[in-house]
Amino acid sequence: MLTVIRLTLNQESALYGVQEFPVLGWEIASHNRNVRQTAYRIQISQDQGFDKILFRGEWQDSEYSNNVTLNEFTLISSQHYFIRVQIRDNYGDTSAWSSPAEMISGVLYPREWLADFITVETPADKDNSRATLLRKSFVLNRAADIQSAFIHVSALGLYECHLNGCKVGEDSLTPGWTSYHNHLLYQTYEVTGHLKKGENVLGAILGAGWYKGDMGFSRHRNYYGERSALISQLMINYKDGSREIVVSDESWKGYDSAILFSEIYDGEIYDARRETPGWCAQGFAEDGWRPVSVVAHEKSTLVAQGSNTVRKMGEIKPVALITTPQGDTVIDFGQNLSGWVAFRASGKAGDKVVLRHFEVLDAQGNVYLDNLRTARQRTEYVLKGEAEETWHPHFTWQGFRFVKVEQYPAPLDLNNFTAIVLHSSMEQTGHFACSDPALNQLHHNILWGLKGNFVDVPTDCPQRDERLGWTGDAQIFCRTASYLMQTRNFFAKWLTDLRYDQTPEGGVPHVVPDILTGYCGKDRLLSEGGTHSASAWADAAVINPWTMYLMYGDTQVLENQYASMKGWIDFMTVHAENHLWHYKLQFGDWVALDAKEGSYFGATPDDLTCTAYYAYSTQLFAKAAKALNRTEDYQHYDALHQAIVRRFQEEFFTPSGRLAARTQTAHILALYFNLVPDAFRQRTTDTLVELLNEHDGHLVTGFVGTPYFCHALSQNGRNKEAWSLLLKDDFPSWLYQVKAGATTVWEHWDGIKPDGSMWSADMNSFNHYAYGAVGEWLYRVAAGIEADEEQPGFKHAIIRPQTGGGLSWLDTRYQSIYGAIGVRWEVNGQKVKLCVCIPANTSATLILTDGQHVEAADGIDFVRCTDGYTAEVGSGEYRIEYRLV
Repeated sequence: MLTVIRLTLNQESALYGVQEFPVLGWEIASHNRNVRQTAYRIQISQDQGFDKILFRGEWQDSEYSNNVTLNEFTLISSQHYFIRVQIRDNYGDTSAWSSPAEMISGVLYPREWLADFITVETPADKDNSRATLLRKSFVLNRAADIQSAFIHVSALGLYECHLNGCKVGEDSLTPGWTSYHNHLLYQTYEVTGHLKKGENVLGAILGAGWYKGDMGFSRHRNYYGERSALISQLMINYKDGSREIVVSDESWKGYDSAILFSEIYDGEIYDARRETPGWCAQGFAEDGWRPVSVVAHEKSTLVAQGSNTVRKMGEIKPVALITTPQGDTVIDFGQNLSGWVAFRASGKAGDKVVLRHFEVLDAQGNVYLDNLRTARQRTEYVLKGEAEETWHPHFTWQGFRFVKVEQYPAPLDLNNFTAIVLHSSMEQTGHFACSDPALNQLHHNILWGLKGNFVDVPTDCPQRDERLGWTGDAQIFCRTASYLMQTRNFFAKWLTDLRYDQTPEGGVPHVVPDILTGYCGKDRLLSEGGTHSASAWADAAVINPWTMYLMYGDTQVLENQYASMKGWIDFMTVHAENHLWHYKLQFGDWVALDAKEGSYFGATPDDLTCTAYYAYSTQLFAKAAKALNRTEDYQHYDALHQAIVRRFQEEFFTPSGRLAARTQTAHILALYFNLVPDAFRQRTTDTLVELLNEHDGHLVTGFVGTPYFCHALSQNGRNKEAWSLLLKDDFPSWLYQVKAGATTVWEHWDGIKPDGSMWSADMNSFNHYAYGAVGEWLYRVAAGIEADEEQPGFKHAIIRPQTGGGLSWLDTRYQSIYGAIGVRWEVNGQKVKLCVCIPANTSATLILTDGQHVEAADGIDFVRCTDGYTAEVGSGEYRIEYRLV
């Protein structure tokens, strides 16, 4: 039976706010093998039952079932749409119509924004961290005739939208953090069932957030503006085709909220005694409420955010109540996370609940706050004294596993506390399990490192006075993240800000959004070296879009970022001398263990690292140009790439084949970026293994070398060494952290040293995903699920599992845009049982590495190859048994 089991819009199940028609995709199920779609047709309706069809697509003879564009349909602002698809396959079967996917259109053109940005703050409030209330009462006489109603809302700062006494939507920390002067997201919510005949009330709570709050390790504020402001446009569609619009304007009123203080790093203070009951309900008297004023902001910057908003993604209950040796009361939630603590409390008016959030206990079991630097991570709630009260913060979040209870008005009951997990809403796509519990925990830690740091932007860490979108961290982790979660739209949003924040010359900031430029006078490193264009960091401009193309097969991200990608390559070219590139401040192999004592900079020379990345990014950009059929650019940058490679080889290899820089990272980059002359590849690989053995099989790499270490080994016939490196469990290693009880990935290999002491407190995050980049090796190599850049998005996959490490079994599933790709292998002596699942309408090259003899082929025609056996397979599930060499 042929079925369309899921229809997606921009790879999402639904979009709530779009400004252009999304790309469509669908997942196909069939009991047959080798299933290929032969045709499809699409319908669009304004109702879920498809009684009023707006678009009846004709049958299209096509195998495309993802990244399908529909240019012949025109959207109208503030409308509900339902889309469905029907398909045929190569067996002559025709599916039923799919279940519909839904979307809501946003405000399609800047001229349609009739609302203004409004605030009750004055210029004197620029240093004020208090939240404010806004409200607007309006009357509806035709509520029974409403067909649909949608509100489009955003803010300069952070907002919560309310309607008739209830919060609208489930999102938090909206509208998120962007390059506000160029790119401001707004959210769209359906409110049809929440409007009433007669008086209705719109309201909002506004906080400082990233826009005007205290941000960055230099602790400046007002980076983008000095007053928080709201823009809101309620669109009411009536059954007769008419419309009514309620906008934010000077008719609104404002007041002070019970949130006395709220900052990203420092937490929130809430005095429930100062609440204004019924402030967003009918019949409220606005006595003492103040007039609002209009804030100037360019409305053309407003862009609909249809998905990936930050929201509550889980709850965690405490696992222990601890009294430390110093006498502090501490709640242990058992998992390092990003979010906040929700609690219940009873007491008299004026009693307080005060919580301090932190990551680890020190060697003596006491509260450790030093690594937070100046971030307070403190929440304070003042009770109003009315029965049981419940609360959680509004415009802040914390990175923590532990909570120190500084005040609580009653005997402590763990049942009254819950950790709320916050991160950008993304579908989990990667699932991994194996026979080694420590490796399973490492995968868990990598996944939770993503969750903790993908809070609207890909932050470096979620706890200290930083939480910035460091481009290097995001670049390093991008491929791993895209196996673990569906990151297409998350990264597309962030890359848009990267594009806007690039320098006119094409330089790429160290952090995006960029709040370092102009604010680093007290930081010697950045004030002297500059705030943009560091190798491996700035290369996010090219590597991340290319990764999105590989993983999702969508040329849209390449089109959107093409000028940005080209700008970065051209920037390097301008500043290169005879194809060797180096520019101002370079982080190099950041925090590598081969750094000099007291230094963050690894031993690998910057000119080698810079030129290696110059070659790699230029190659990827040439491939992007080819994918977009930009032939002239492809030819130019492909030739440039070859010239850079030749120059790298001349500069860094001796005539006998010795790589001049004798570091692990130098050899890793040369191998993984294909910079090694063919005649010297074996020697370079052997030397890398020698360097590994010099440290008893341990790595000493930092941010640049670590992500590619296992790849450099396994791609060059050293699979055994790659597995051995991965499974080391003494310092320094990934599993050393696991043995130390980590539940996320650390910033430093020795964040907690073997003797229990801490690495330097100035930079010691215990939730820092960069070294979690090894996760992609688990999927791409151990499970062998690899994308084919000639048919990206896993339209054609390369399945080449590499057993090893003493594992008896491994079971992995990756939910590609076409469906689940599954690989499970079991090893018993020299015998391997392999189960592979290939989604419908895709194919795969299956390679049995080190296969000596195929004992059960399940109908597959294997042929001998240099690696063992290979075969081309279509969709279906296959069970193979073979013996290893």
